[in-house]
Amino acid sequence: MTRKLYYEDSHIKEFDGVVRSCDEKDGCFEIVLDKTAFFPEGGGNPADVGTLGKVNVTYTFERGDEVVHRCDGPLEAGTTVHGVIDWEKRFSNMQNHTAEHIVSGIVHRRHGYANVGFHMGAEGVIVDFDGFVDDMELSDIEREANEVVWRNVAVTESFPAPEELPGLEYRSKLDLTENVRLVTIEGVDMCACCAPHVKRTGEIGVIKIFESIRRKNGVRIRMLAGSRAYEDCAAKARSVSRVSALLSAKPEGVADAVERLLVERDGLNYKLGGLKRRIIQNEVDIIQNTDENLLFFEQDFDAKDLQLLVNAAKEKCSVAAAFSGDDGSGYKYALASKSVDLQEPVRDMNRALNGRGGGRPELVSGTVSTAREEIEGYWRQE
Repeated sequence: MTRKLYYEDSHIKEFDGVVRSCDEKDGCFEIVLDKTAFFPEGGGNPADVGTLGKVNVTYTFERGDEVVHRCDGPLEAGTTVHGVIDWEKRFSNMQNHTAEHIVSGIVHRRHGYANVGFHMGAEGVIVDFDGFVDDMELSDIEREANEVVWRNVAVTESFPAPEELPGLEYRSKLDLTENVRLVTIEGVDMCACCAPHVKRTGEIGVIKIFESIRRKNGVRIRMLAGSRAYEDCAAKARSVSRVSALLSAKPEGVADAVERLLVERDGLNYKLGGLKRRIIQNEVDIIQNTDENLLFFEQDFDAKDLQLLVNAAKEKCSVAAAFSGDDGSGYKYALASKSVDLQEPVRDMNRALNGRGGGRPELVSGTVSTAREEIEGYWRQE
């Protein structure tokens, strides 16, 4: 059995332990010590990483009553080794996990909802509740959660005796009856949890709820706390400052400035669309009627522009084909005809020009990944 130092003091960063076993498996070494401060993955909390002597601990997990350290090198059984936890990662995990307890405790007290899903990853802390909370209420919950941080209340852990559990009101996803570890945030929450936590809520620093998504009968929120919340907010503040300078607008007025730009863009796009339609019509008007196919290459035409062009040109030919793009990135295309069912011809063209697309018998569109010379050669044969 491994002595779990992280239960005795969550803030232990370094320790000495005796190597009990070292087994090579799948290109790495699984090392068990007599005691460890490395927390194994569990309860939605990531595993600790760090070093044992000169080898790197890349993952930590539980196997029965042992904590196993997956390492990139071997250690000799019976030797004493100095362990060092990646404290920046561990402390950030503790900040975020304790913050989740605070938010989940507030939601449970206010609405009676249970936390039915929890994950800490690169995208942040994801929490699922079995009831819906709107954005206005979440904003108020975020404020209350930060007030808990500012009060700097105690966070304690305990292992109550089995006979004590029925008399305690605590949150738990599982129906546990023994070896229950309760994490208590003074005056806020009591929850069964196996992970390390901060000792006082002031260590969290800040809690930020970023978004909520309605899911079936509940809601999923994404949140961050502590250093990760600070870094996220700082990065966004820098981005807002850059946009503010580019728009010559105050940071608090950036959204209004962007809305004005979007309105201007839509107006310009409308005018540009009118100009393109006139250009297309003028281009088609000067074409003589023919029983042959017509091939067009246009710069900066989107799919809708190409369709407008071939729909106008089909009145003067058998099949009108229009392409826009370049040899490097490929070409968008549209084909139209009054007299030819294009579904079989477009399949032939796609096979010949490495393309994909389709549509109605009289109008098809898609893309090809080939050079202009090959496109022109194909249509000369048609």
